[in-house]
Amino acid sequence: MRKLGLLEATSIGVGTMIGAGIFSILGVGAQICGRNFPLAFFLAALLAYLIAYSYAKLSSTFVSNAGPIEFVVRGMGDNVLTGSLAVLLWFSYVVSLSLFVKAFGGYFLALIGADITGVILSLVELGVISFFTALNFFGSKAVGRAEFWIVMVKVSILLVFVLLGVWSVNPEYVTPLLEPEAVKSTVYASTVLFLTYMGFGLITNASENIEDPERNVPRAIYLSLAVVAFIYISVSLTALGNLGADGLIAAKEYALAEAARPFLGSSGFVLVSLGALFSTASAINATLYGGANVSYALAKEGKLPDIFERKVWFRAPEGLYITAALSFTFALLFDLSGIANIISTVFLVIYVFVLLSHYRLADLTGGNRLLIIFSLMVILAVLATIMFYQWGSNRASFYTILGVVAGAMLLEAFYRKLSGREITERG
Repeated sequence: MRKLGLLEATSIGVGTMIGAGIFSILGVGAQICGRNFPLAFFLAALLAYLIAYSYAKLSSTFVSNAGPIEFVVRGMGDNVLTGSLAVLLWFSYVVSLSLFVKAFGGYFLALIGADITGVILSLVELGVISFFTALNFFGSKAVGRAEFWIVMVKVSILLVFVLLGVWSVNPEYVTPLLEPEAVKSTVYASTVLFLTYMGFGLITNASENIEDPERNVPRAIYLSLAVVAFIYISVSLTALGNLGADGLIAAKEYALAEAARPFLGSSGFVLVSLGALFSTASAINATLYGGANVSYALAKEGKLPDIFERKVWFRAPEGLYITAALSFTFALLFDLSGIANIISTVFLVIYVFVLLSHYRLADLTGGNRLLIIFSLMVILAVLATIMFYQWGSNRASFYTILGVVAGAMLLEAFYRKLSGREITERG
């Protein structure tokens, strides 16, 4: 089987990170810290690189499609906690897919001018997830090639937005504010925007399918983060410079489309809508591939029920179909905006245990323990900030997050006792 090259592996990370978020989060960033939100994107990228350092070191030492769960197993051993993190990781992919599918359906129907009714939206959601599930039949090379071209189109559209819009930027709109209150809000905004960089971890979930993974997986992680950070900062500066913070806040969900009007007119809506479609499509493709690989790898290593390991059509794991089916079910039955906070928290919890594991394994990976401790303290602060925000703004979401984590631990404890299985490391 042909394996993914460096550019294709990088495309998986870029495709996952640049999803629908950049098209809707600009108004949120402006609302939190005004004209400072491009600076918040930069600070968020630095936070992401702290995590990426441990991922890169660990992935070059332990090559496994189980990704972060393999790292935790190596550092923490066989226990209920490790199995619970595996369940939570797979669950986060299921719900993430649902969010991407719903976003694609909404943008697609808006672009063609169709009424967004429940039945029509459901048919579009079913169609897009079926297409990318079928694409996975043809293996990692087909997925990587498709992801590469989808990402190229998406990045090209965003770069066109930047190149055409940078000439009409108002310097007054993008000059940062350095007052204490503005700096405080910028730091808080960076903890929120940090979540838009989380997708780089999916590269490790395809590491066994990447050429020369000991070298290319760390390179793909760092390169994908650099590409995404450049695009986020450039797009946010261009949008802010053309529309101003007040204009972005007023536009909110369609902030990027509105920011294109001053220099692209009505064609800006079409351009941004196409970018959104390619963004959500690449996120679906990368997440479905990564989620299916995770479920299969975790099953092989005794971290999810055996049903995920059995193979059916075209040598694809059943985990692929279960992941796709559950994602469509969530998209069909639930409003997932609140669950997005759960996904973010799950990833932060996993990051904490990856860093703890890396600290224990630093002698094997060659990692710097002082840098690992610093990274751990920063991520714990981000996690505390997110939970504090949920406690103050959405108490139901706060309790739901605790319930999901507790539920995963109970499920793992029950299944472990029922099956008697043990977690094993890869050779």
